[in-house]
Amino acid sequence: MRFEKYPFQKLQELLSPIKANESFAPLNLTIGEPQFPTPPFIQEALKNAAPLLQKYPKTAGEEELKDAIHDFIKRRFSLDLNPSNIVLTFGTRELLFNFPQFLLARKEAPVIAFPNPFYQIYEGAAIMAKAKIIHLNLLEEKDFKPQIDERLQLADLVILNSPNNPTSSVLGFDELKKWVEAALEYDFFLLNDECYSEIYLSSPPPSLLEASVAVGNKEFKNVFAINSISKRSNAPGLRSGFIAGDAKILKEYLNFRPYLGCASPLPLQKAASVAWKDETHAQENREKYRKNFELAKEILGIEIPLATFYLWLKVEDDLEFTKKAYKEFNLKVLPGSFLGRDGAGKGFVRVALVYEEEQTKEALERLKKVVDGGY
Repeated sequence: MRFEKYPFQKLQELLSPIKANESFAPLNLTIGEPQFPTPPFIQEALKNAAPLLQKYPKTAGEEELKDAIHDFIKRRFSLDLNPSNIVLTFGTRELLFNFPQFLLARKEAPVIAFPNPFYQIYEGAAIMAKAKIIHLNLLEEKDFKPQIDERLQLADLVILNSPNNPTSSVLGFDELKKWVEAALEYDFFLLNDECYSEIYLSSPPPSLLEASVAVGNKEFKNVFAINSISKRSNAPGLRSGFIAGDAKILKEYLNFRPYLGCASPLPLQKAASVAWKDETHAQENREKYRKNFELAKEILGIEIPLATFYLWLKVEDDLEFTKKAYKEFNLKVLPGSFLGRDGAGKGFVRVALVYEEEQTKEALERLKKVVDGGY
């Protein structure tokens, strides 16, 4: 069993021999971690709930948080789900790692398909499940969207990621409907990682759950969507997420979860509840990201993506570009080739526009100099 080094470890190794230009303050645009402060009302709820640390939390979660997430889904996607269609999770990273293993535990030779490049947890889960991997290559000529092909007849689980990390591509409603139809035709489980769904810059992107209902799969057979509060509320430390979809499978998964030891502490659940209920702060966040991308369009001449806070910037050589940005401008970006396999991501860098406007402008102006300077 062999795990690839994480992209950030590869980046550290790439840059460690290089001395950064200290005449510039360091700026790190590699990690998808919002740098805006967590809203005060969320912090206050966490502080007020601190005495609840004396109690053990239930793995299934408190009713208050369940209700808040149910209402978020109803507000955002116009879906009034049954409680049996939703399972609360400790963020989505642990979910993405253990849910595929749970799903495929009874399969003798499981097969998982997911986009390439990708969030590396998908690969780790496949390795732990001893699954064969099918890469759905995200090609520029296909707008960086995964394509349905005959290989999926072999798949047991297909993971989508729309809005996408790292490419910022978004599958449209009709495209998601075709994926649901493929899951039903070929009888594979279909999961969409929707953790960037609330960082939209124009129209809100659709959920796989909406597409499932639209094709008549109202019971969500084989279909799941996951989401998290981390990006939406600048609160990755709250570790609040959920999986929604096929109630038959989720009933078994909920029975499995106590063995993982991933119950969310009660103060975190209290704070997450107020965050999921509020839309004002999420809209304010989107305005900040919109301004950041307007700056990127002005300075770099790029098209503003539909969603996520990443630039997927095309360059001649992603490794050399990354080294030059660090050496000459004390600026860290992430090579696309560190996020893919078999050449996927090569010739692109991922840039996370997660700072306040002033710092973002400074970072983009440095980035522009790297782009213009060549290497």
